Amino acid sequence: MTEIKGLAAHAAGAELLSFRYKVSELAPHEVEVKISHCGVCYSDVHLIDNDWGISKYPFIPGHEIVGTITGVGSAVLDRKHGERVGIGWQADSCGICEWCRQGDEQLCAKSQPTCVGRNGGYADAIRVNSRFAVPVPDILESENVAPLLCGGVTVYSPLRNYLARPSSRVGVIGIGGLGHLGLQFARAFGCEVTAFSTSIDKEAEALELGAHHFVNTRDMSAVKKLAGSFDLILSTISADQDFQTFIGALRPKGTLALLGASPSPIQIAGSSLIGADKAIAGSSTGSPRDLTEMLDIAARHKIKAITESFPMKKANEAIARLKKNQVRYRAVLAN
Repeated sequence: MTEIKGLAAHAAGAELLSFRYKVSELAPHEVEVKISHCGVCYSDVHLIDNDWGISKYPFIPGHEIVGTITGVGSAVLDRKHGERVGIGWQADSCGICEWCRQGDEQLCAKSQPTCVGRNGGYADAIRVNSRFAVPVPDILESENVAPLLCGGVTVYSPLRNYLARPSSRVGVIGIGGLGHLGLQFARAFGCEVTAFSTSIDKEAEALELGAHHFVNTRDMSAVKKLAGSFDLILSTISADQDFQTFIGALRPKGTLALLGASPSPIQIAGSSLIGADKAIAGSSTGSPRDLTEMLDIAARHKIKAITESFPMKKANEAIARLKKNQVRYRAVLAN
């Protein structure tokens, strides 16, 4: 029996405190990973505050994990000691359902999130099913990789699944933790990329990150002028917005993919979808296959998260700054 040390929330909304939990013999299909970095995602905040009503305390948050394998289960054949790996939102799945068999483990009904019902990555180590610890290309820096394991794959998956290609015109709503990655990946797909933001001062940076065009969404008339322009629009923000106008901005067969959940119900005229075969869809994270592909593309196209680093012991400070929208663009904890 050994111990893993971390920082845990002991009640909804409470500050994180030092916490240790015991682990027994490594399961046959598990690996143990010594954590070097863990991103701070807003999902961690929701879990700490129990906004989703699923948190059980005490628990250690964190699901954007980079580290080195220090233990390998007896049945593990694809991972080895000393290998640097990344772990995202998911730590396990059933492995035998139709979704797991076709490589969409994130859709498994028995999917096991990395820090829901179990302890996550604000710690010195973690154990997960080896299938969900994916190799990290040598060229990528661990600090910049960590946010890719949730934020990166969240924007990569809809580009992949809705068949973005060099002929595609893609819009990205919101230039923040997700959006700044969405611009980079859409550009790597060869798409014509438009950034939508309420922050005019982000225009220069958006263009530097890969956007060809910038639109100020405080002036929705500017969006309306783009009617029928886009094959795919990624909405990365969790705020109410004029979704109907963005549906109007889609070309026939275009898709508006929601990556952030707005607080109010979305109202869309059915006729605006039916007449031109348009769609509105949700997209969550991605499978181990998606994570591996995404990291490979990031390595080849020099895509990285813009990060602010905090020592692991200052996780509460990082969370406080995230809540105040003071982080540019992703906070990362380092051991």
